[in-house]
Amino acid sequence: MATKKAAKKKPAAKKAVKKVAKKAAAKKAVKKVAKKAAAKKTVKKAAKKATARKAVKKTAKKAVRKVAKKAAAKKTAKKAVKKTAKKAVRKVAKKAAAKKTAKKAVRKVAKKATAKKAAKKTAKKAVRKVAKKATAKKATARKAPAKKASAKKAVKKVAKRKPAVRKKKAAPVALPATPAPLI
Repeated sequence: MATKKAAKKKPAAKKAVKKVAKKAAAKKAVKKVAKKAAAKKTVKKAAKKATARKAVKKTAKKAVRKVAKKAAAKKTAKKAVKKTAKKAVRKVAKKAAAKKTAKKAVRKVAKKATAKKAAKKTAKKAVRKVAKKATAKKATARKAPAKKASAKKAVKKVAKRKPAVRKKKAAPVALPATPAPLI
């Protein structure tokens, strides 16, 4: 009976052993799965970090490009500003030159005008002189016959007077000097 009992007990022991083994195997499997999950997590973390790094690199590159673009734009803007400034300077210089030439032309015209005025003045003066001379000649021409006539008249008067008939002028009588009245 005891052997039977023992025989009966053995499979129970076996069963218990099997149960324990199963539990251990289950634990191992669980551990394995947990390890795998942890590994996956770490892999994911690493991947995330890598992507984050990549993104950082990308953004950094983009920023660098932006800065470079801005610098290039600034350069071009500066160049454009310089160009426009140069153009403006040239325009101003051209205007100044044009003004100078215009002033010169105006001065020339003014000089010509003044020369014309002077010529007119001198011509007028000459005309006046000629006119004066002409009037003087006319006056002398008028005076000459008058003088001749007066000379003729004087001759006639002298002829009329006879030297014998000339009356002697009476000597002036000296009047007594009267004192000037005191006022």
